[in-house]
Amino acid sequence: MKSSDLFVKALENEGVQYVFGIPGEENLDLLDSLSRSDSITLILTRHEQAPGFMAATYGRLTGKAGVCLSTLGPGATNFVTAAYAQLGGMPMLMITGQKPVKSSKQGQFQVVDIVDMMRPLTKYTRQLVSGANIPSRIREAFRVAQEEKPGAVHLELPEDIAREEVDEPLLSASLVRRPTAEAKSIAAAVFRLEQARRPVLVVGAAANRKQTSRMLRRLVSSFGIPFVTTQMGKGVLDERDLVRAELQGVRTQHRAARQCAGHHGRRAAFGHRGQDRASPASGDGNLWRRWLYDEFPGAGNRGPPRAGPCRGDLARRRLRHDQMEAGQYGASRLRARLRQP
Repeated sequence: MKSSDLFVKALENEGVQYVFGIPGEENLDLLDSLSRSDSITLILTRHEQAPGFMAATYGRLTGKAGVCLSTLGPGATNFVTAAYAQLGGMPMLMITGQKPVKSSKQGQFQVVDIVDMMRPLTKYTRQLVSGANIPSRIREAFRVAQEEKPGAVHLELPEDIAREEVDEPLLSASLVRRPTAEAKSIAAAVFRLEQARRPVLVVGAAANRKQTSRMLRRLVSSFGIPFVTTQMGKGVLDERDLVRAELQGVRTQHRAARQCAGHHGRRAAFGHRGQDRASPASGDGNLWRRWLYDEFPGAGNRGPPRAGPCRGDLARRRLRHDQMEAGQYGASRLRARLRQP
């Protein structure tokens, strides 16, 4: 079979349903193979930035890597803006075309080193120099894109490689589970929630995981703890909930969010690194303490100090309450204990 056919079969093997992109001379073989796919739909756009944003948003909403396609040179450079997925933790795969690498009748016409251009913007970027490498490269790209912290990856498929004849088996997709948070860290977090008189939850983008969001909903509904969301944390919890205190963003001017952050004695940040950027809504570091629940520690030293990190997926451990005492927000004190999943 052609390498482009093998490429499409590898995408199907990864569960890809949509490819967002624009046709070009250098990806005609791949488009021809996509047209014969029974499970992948090509979504045509008018500009390369659009499929990039569509793939990034698809990755953010589903947790599966979104796939976008462009031609070489100026078309591929338009993906640079969409590579913001790397900052937002959105899994996506960018596929770009390229002139033949073994022999080119057009010389260096529109040839740009896209692989090197994408290197500081992605978690993984490679040029396919042989059709035999397609299964392993695609498996690696999807694995890297979807593992924590999710982000953007890039593969370049030259025109002559796409039309090569190849006979390689596919690699089975592997299921990767996020690590479970260490028991002592969870016990310390429970103790801090027990001691908090006016706790508030800050929900960020990294809380957008199936189990994490489900357990957060149970925590909020059971104890009535008020919460605020960052821009990227919207949608993790039902924003129609009465205990929501509106959006907390960088330099937010929303009165409820500012008062909530400033008047509460302890903030529990789920999937949000508040120290990465200073915010007026963060309040004075001497007035409150924050406990961070995230997979990785944040970078930088701006903002107030945190009480400590709890790395791993908190949703894998359940917080079971023995009793709940009524208070100003429905749960002034929280008695909880750790139970193994």
